[in-house]
Amino acid sequence: MPKVDVYNIEGKKVSDIELADSVFGIEPNENIVHSVLKNYLANQRQGTQSTKTRAEVSGGGKKPWRQKGTGRARQGSTRAPQWIKGGVALGPKPRSYRYTVNKKEKRLAVKSVLSSKVLEKELTVVDKLELKEIKTKSMVNALAALKVEGKTLIVLPENDKNVVMSARNIKDVKTISANNINVFDLLKYSNLILPVDTVKKLEEVYA
Repeated sequence: MPKVDVYNIEGKKVSDIELADSVFGIEPNENIVHSVLKNYLANQRQGTQSTKTRAEVSGGGKKPWRQKGTGRARQGSTRAPQWIKGGVALGPKPRSYRYTVNKKEKRLAVKSVLSSKVLEKELTVVDKLELKEIKTKSMVNALAALKVEGKTLIVLPENDKNVVMSARNIKDVKTISANNINVFDLLKYSNLILPVDTVKKLEEVYA
């Protein structure tokens, strides 16, 4: 079992914790991570792009010139794709990009990224992350005390308004609840901060 130090928000080590091998100690599967990440990004697409076909643009009801005898190419409408203000041939239409992946693959992908965070020493465990009031400076001081720099993801055991509101104006810092953990955020943010309660919740769900 991987063992990591547990800090308080003042940055002092208070204990250590053994992480479950089944969640934080597996061999990362890059192929599964890539597959699940592609699925996540595809499901975020709105698919609202749209172009007008020749049937949808205005005008073009009359044949521009007679079929034969003019020396010009035959034309049936001034709204065919080759004409200015004509319709678009084979253009995009609203569609859904959603597709599903196996639930086991999603779980394996999350566990793979969590395990890689442990291997790369990008995981910081705190005993608890609580703030008495909504204050950005308090969160900045806590991150400084924990020596966390750069893109940071804080995964809370449940939604905590004081922590969420205090962190939302800090550049490159994001807070989510354990229920909303996903591969995209885990990969996007290089540093991961987990309170002990979050660790227990993740082990309970993903073990």
